Amino acid sequence: MGIIERIKEIEAEMARTQKNKATEYHLGQLKAKIAKLRTQLLEPPKGASGGGEGFEVTKYGHGRVALIGFPRIWRLMVLGKLMEVVVLCSVGKSTLLTMLTGTHSEAASYEFTTLTCIPGVIHYNDTKIQLLDLPGIIEGASEGKGRGRQVIAVAKSSDLVLMVLDASKSEGHRQILTKELEAVGLRLNKKPPQVLFRENATVDDFIDVIEGNRKYIKCVYVYNKIDVGIDDVDRLARQPNSILNLDRLLARMWDEMGLVRVYSKPQGQQPDFDEPFVLSSDRGGCTVEDFCNHVHRTLVKDMKYALVWGTSARHNPQNCGLSQHLEDEDVVQVIKKKERDEGGRGRFKSHSNAPARIADREKKAPLKQ
Repeated sequence: MGIIERIKEIEAEMARTQKNKATEYHLGQLKAKIAKLRTQLLEPPKGASGGGEGFEVTKYGHGRVALIGFPRIWRLMVLGKLMEVVVLCSVGKSTLLTMLTGTHSEAASYEFTTLTCIPGVIHYNDTKIQLLDLPGIIEGASEGKGRGRQVIAVAKSSDLVLMVLDASKSEGHRQILTKELEAVGLRLNKKPPQVLFRENATVDDFIDVIEGNRKYIKCVYVYNKIDVGIDDVDRLARQPNSILNLDRLLARMWDEMGLVRVYSKPQGQQPDFDEPFVLSSDRGGCTVEDFCNHVHRTLVKDMKYALVWGTSARHNPQNCGLSQHLEDEDVVQVIKKKERDEGGRGRFKSHSNAPARIADREKKAPLKQ
């Protein structure tokens, strides 16, 4: 029996089991077995020389956003008659990529129009955000259907997921996509649980901590093709992490990714507002120490203190240390330690080149008599 069959067998047993206090321990054991099997499902087979065929692209810019969508079925008018024709069509990811980045991505009305990962770059607030158009995933993608594993693997490497949904069938598709992503260890809009024996944590939270391979990532639900009633539009707009307006999409992406622009100020010069250093809590941190590491890896060792202008400072400028948390559009000037002069002059000479011990001093030749 394969891994997928064993997972389905355990899921069927869980569906047959009643949920009460008496069966809580048994259900927890079944969930742990499923988590272990799914981890084995993602591992490469033994003896494999490579990771297999994929479409991972090199990371570029200050952040990465993945477009996730679901194929859908249309009912079309054929020869003047309304017939149920199964036409798997994307929900508009390729069009969204073209509108935001200017990168052309083929769009058509057939299954898996996008066959590989197509990258684009969004220029927003003096930063570069990489946007990836991924092939649509279907139910069973976590088990490998429709190249689902490759798609989800790229989504795991992203800083934000944009889930593009059809407004008329959003709820069912949203649940399916969320289930497929969670099956491979992606947790959408959740924080890592701080599990204590006195905390009211669920069995799933405890399993996530034990496994230790979960990826917690933010997700924004983008609704497309809103040809529904005004009541449905109002309901979708009020759901958390949802957006219906394209004009507000970039600003929402910026807020969710938490990017922080920091401008450097050389001593005696004006700040450089052309090329900011972009920090992020998910990519290292947003402290003065992280800023110094972005400038040069040896700057932390040479820094004496830093002057900070901006919303994170109590007064402008504020004398700060390495642990100072920086906010968007702060200006930082790093003051280095003064190098000790090896020479010196006159009585202010700080060092002597003479040997420290008298026995090591060079003996002068005796005077001639």
